Amino acid sequence: MNLYKIAEQKMYYFNYSENTIKIYLHYIDEFVKSINKHHSRITSKDFSDYLKDYNFTSVSKQNQVINAIKFLYKKVLNKKYDKIDFSRPRKEKKLPKVIDNDFIISRLSKIKNIKHKAILSLTYSVGLRVSEVINLKIKDIDSKRMIININQAKGRKDRIVPLSENILKLLRLYFLEVKPNEYLFNGQFSSKYSSGSCNKIVKKYLGKQYHIHQLRHSCFTYLLECGVDLRVIQTIAGHSSSKTTEIYTHVSKKLLNKVVLPI
Repeated sequence: MNLYKIAEQKMYYFNYSENTIKIYLHYIDEFVKSINKHHSRITSKDFSDYLKDYNFTSVSKQNQVINAIKFLYKKVLNKKYDKIDFSRPRKEKKLPKVIDNDFIISRLSKIKNIKHKAILSLTYSVGLRVSEVINLKIKDIDSKRMIININQAKGRKDRIVPLSENILKLLRLYFLEVKPNEYLFNGQFSSKYSSGSCNKIVKKYLGKQYHIHQLRHSCFTYLLECGVDLRVIQTIAGHSSSKTTEIYTHVSKKLLNKVVLPI
């Protein structure tokens, strides 16, 4: 069995997400093809030289490549990594870009396509990740308890988020018109909608400069400005650390406007 298959099996064994497996296998495949050696002959120097010469185009990509190569080195080849530097680059401290609430509500109200309106409205209402939106099933909408069940989201975690009356009414209209099957949002040629299609409709209705993840940031910034406790926002967002949620205090216009400046 080749390294690619061994790595794939091990990642499934360690319960990695499908997206992580796809990314790691891509970079592992790149490495194996570049080294062009039988795995028994690959040395620590091969790993070091490969990472040293790799043309990283962003900090994000650098992290992904290092994580993938480190997994291969430690988990697949069972080598001790004290001989190689897998140090991570410092993370870029970028603030999330948010969209004004009034602008979003105004644009959503003008959407005629019921599916597109339902997808964007639901995403914004509780700040869902695009992967969470497209993986929602009809059974996940609990109208009796007024909650939405988010299953096996980022980090393989389940959580529940609130369901508003407005979103429930919209989803019922959508359901009557579109009649989806298992997944809440079916694709044209597949059982579920795609993340790429979600981004296309954001650009179509909100503007080409926007992407769907900004609806998530915008939701939590709005909740913070309305006085919702950070711990509640953390729960809705599914953040493991409160520090992740606290970033929205840095982009809240209303919080900044309350500051009394010296001049």
